Amino acid sequence: MQNAAFAAAGLDWEYEALDVRPEDLERVVRGIEFANVTAPYKQDVARLVGSGLPSVNTLVRGEGFSTDTAILEQVTDCCLPAIVGDGGAAAAFRHALREARVFSRRGVWPPEVGDADLVIHATSVRDEVLFRLREGQTLVDLPYPRTATALAAEAAGARVLDGLEVLVAQGAASFRLWTGLEPPVAAMRSAVGLAP
Repeated sequence: MQNAAFAAAGLDWEYEALDVRPEDLERVVRGIEFANVTAPYKQDVARLVGSGLPSVNTLVRGEGFSTDTAILEQVTDCCLPAIVGDGGAAAAFRHALREARVFSRRGVWPPEVGDADLVIHATSVRDEVLFRLREGQTLVDLPYPRTATALAAEAAGARVLDGLEVLVAQGAASFRLWTGLEPPVAAMRSAVGLAP
């Protein structure tokens, strides 16, 4: 997706994945100019770069940012949020939605989200319906491809912003931070198989 964005913007940049061992994390973070950070390192990287954020998924010249919650720009009808999960992405949403109720297997479970306008699904569970939504509710489903929870929510008439939509929103925000340019969102959407 990012390589498609760089090409569309006429940038001679290349986005590549790096497998980083835990013992190499600090060295890699200190030696890289632009990066995305994914599980399980988001919270560790936030500490390494001295960020005031609970988790970081984007690095720009040693400074940490979180674009995990960029999808919230597409949610305008929220006033009662709930978050299901407690990893790095969930931490970013907890920071952005401080009034949200949080459900996790290490805390309050099962998720009781019947009165929530917006539910963030931030677990890695794909094949089990963790909670049910209804028409009028919005689900931001972070995993991709679509989870059983997202499919059930969509069938019930809830609005679903799935993991690919979340990925494009995050990627577009990261692109803007790295380059200072407006992201070519249509090229990014097309690269992950979404309609432009």
